[in-house]
Amino acid sequence: MSGDSFVLVAEARNDLGKSASRRLRRTGKVPTILYGAGKEPTALSVDANALFHKLENEAFFSHILTVQIGSKSENAIIKDLQRHPSKPVVLHMDLQRVNMAEKIRVHIPLHFTNEATSPGVRGGGIVTHSQTETEISCLPKDLPEFLEVDLANLDLDGIVHLSDIKLPNGVEIVELTHGEGHDQPVASIHLPRAAKEAEEGPAEGPAEAAGSEGGEG
Repeated sequence: MSGDSFVLVAEARNDLGKSASRRLRRTGKVPTILYGAGKEPTALSVDANALFHKLENEAFFSHILTVQIGSKSENAIIKDLQRHPSKPVVLHMDLQRVNMAEKIRVHIPLHFTNEATSPGVRGGGIVTHSQTETEISCLPKDLPEFLEVDLANLDLDGIVHLSDIKLPNGVEIVELTHGEGHDQPVASIHLPRAAKEAEEGPAEGPAEAAGSEGGEG
């Protein structure tokens, strides 16, 4: 994406409340709040169509954005999106200001590589993704767009955990800071159920079990 793709043009607004938000949405705007960094929250509105197109690229969620408000600009990250339950519409957006000298916590996507060539898949297994994103902590300058999960050496019945992910310098996974019990699985490879049952052989039914126990009369 180009640098312009991470610029979010916004307008300051003074009309607050649910009724005001509904009116904004009817005019093609998304009610937005910008907060953090020791400053007062600022109520904004963003063009819904422009935002929709930017959100189509996952990098927009894990990038430092430039929020342009008139002649001023501020650095921020997307902290929350409220979406319509049945329509491709953003109802509200929360932006958090970024202090370049302070660590931020951001959810970023996981990209899985070498699935098709992994020993487990070549052995007939299927990859299951337990997580598709994780929360990280880092300085804004160290923020990656995604974390790579390499499955090149994963065998059948193998599991990749959060602690197996190679992290860029200055980046830590928030969940792992809570202790060993939080080293959650990220991906695994197992045989499909039908293939596993065929490999194990048919289970002995009740009638067969009874017949094998009884003798001739």
